[in-house]
Amino acid sequence: MADEQVVRFDRNRASRIGLEEAVFAQFKTPDRIAAIVDEAVAEERRLLITRIGPECWEAQPSRIKQVLDYDALSSTAVLGEMPSPQAAPAIAIVTAGTADARVAAEARRTLEYNGYAVEVISDVGVAGLWRLLEHVERLEAIPIKLVFAGMDAALPSVLAGLVSGSVIAVPTSVGYGVADGGRAALDSALSSCAPGVTVVNIDNGYGAACAAIRILGRQS
Repeated sequence: MADEQVVRFDRNRASRIGLEEAVFAQFKTPDRIAAIVDEAVAEERRLLITRIGPECWEAQPSRIKQVLDYDALSSTAVLGEMPSPQAAPAIAIVTAGTADARVAAEARRTLEYNGYAVEVISDVGVAGLWRLLEHVERLEAIPIKLVFAGMDAALPSVLAGLVSGSVIAVPTSVGYGVADGGRAALDSALSSCAPGVTVVNIDNGYGAACAAIRILGRQS
């Protein structure tokens, strides 16, 4: 019987599309994650692991913990050195509230792993619009904005109506009742009246970061 947990790593992905394959740890067993890391160590290559929760991390043997840089907020782990970032940020991470920090941190770590400097502007949701308006001039100067918002997810539309450049909306699962785990935020972002807003899936900080990298790759 075939081993359903065998991982066939896409080692040539970076040469094709400019992005390395990351390991999505959620639903993988701790033993499988350890085996993947051991393989990467043996091949002397870098590795980004996403959605590695605290239980999976705590279950890792000491040899794995010693070689990984684990960040609990973003639930990511990195094998190898982080590259030196660019001098001037080309990407901004904008969050509506501090409850969006977990998803935003996943995006930030993904960007930093790929060598991009990031400007982080937190807690500027439209319930207090003055907080966002304080940063409009700075955001206008940054080509790509990743905007994280739950509840009604109004922030991406408002920001896209104020500044130029690419706006990538990341609906988050923050909210009460009919927010429905981020579905209301997703529908709101998809229904934006601001032209040209790009939308990724709920809580997909990694995907938003990769979208930004692809845009910059085409511009370079």
